Amino acid sequence: MTTTMPDIANHTTAQTEGTLDWVGMSNIEMPIMVASKGENERMVSAHVDAFVNLKEAQAKGIHMSRLYLLLDELSTNNVLNYQSLVSLLDGFISSHSDLSDQAKVVFSFEYHLRRKSLVSGKEGWKAYPIILTGHFNQGKLAIEMAIDVRYSSTCPCSAALARQLIQQAFQQKFDAKNLDLDTIYEWLGTTEGIVATPHSQRSVAEVKVKLNNNVNDFPITDLVDLIESSLQTPVQAAVKREDEQEFARLNGQNLMFCEDAARRLQYSMNQAQEYDDFWLKINHLESLHAHDAVSVTTKGINDGYQP
Repeated sequence: MTTTMPDIANHTTAQTEGTLDWVGMSNIEMPIMVASKGENERMVSAHVDAFVNLKEAQAKGIHMSRLYLLLDELSTNNVLNYQSLVSLLDGFISSHSDLSDQAKVVFSFEYHLRRKSLVSGKEGWKAYPIILTGHFNQGKLAIEMAIDVRYSSTCPCSAALARQLIQQAFQQKFDAKNLDLDTIYEWLGTTEGIVATPHSQRSVAEVKVKLNNNVNDFPITDLVDLIESSLQTPVQAAVKREDEQEFARLNGQNLMFCEDAARRLQYSMNQAQEYDDFWLKINHLESLHAHDAVSVTTKGINDGYQP
């Protein structure tokens, strides 16, 4: 005798009627092959959120297995790029045509890039947290890429105060009759000569961009390069002494409050053509204070990202 398995989602009604904005699954673990512009296709370990809306007020629920199987098909037989992400969203909706007309998917993973050292030419891996979001809502499609980039920031105020202390130490050590170049040169190489140093801290630039529909492979490396070249002091992977010295020089020549870093990056983002919109948050994880210094800005377009 053949037994028919019950389908509660299809054949029962909601205990309390009402539409729902999003229903689905979060934190699905699966490998995903990612296409990044200028890089070989690469497998990453991703956590995925998948949702559709529930527009039918009387329906018990959605068919979550359909969402999972579409994701599994992408994981095993396809590559994640702009077009396949759009197709995935379309599949979410078409598989729930009687229940849903909106869809959202979020891929979170770390993407590793080989980064060259500042002077020595050595290379090492750096991991960049990436979030790719596809969103079809109210008839509008949006594909978003978010990334975190770590860098070093040195406080301009602290640098000025340190310079003042060095000037005072110099004045106490030398007078007009005792200005010998070799002696001064040797003194500057001692801890007495550099009596104070400015404070610096590891910092994080959080950037979100909305991608143009003429993009295919995700511009991960392009965005990393833009952010790091704008800020000038990205944290390093492989480091020799000459690289550390150059890092110290770059910090000294790129003194930044969080406002300075935000404006630098804002200017560079405004020059980029691949992004319809951007949102950025600068976080200076203070070494002087117990709190962080933060700046937030956007491209500032109508109906775009809000601060």
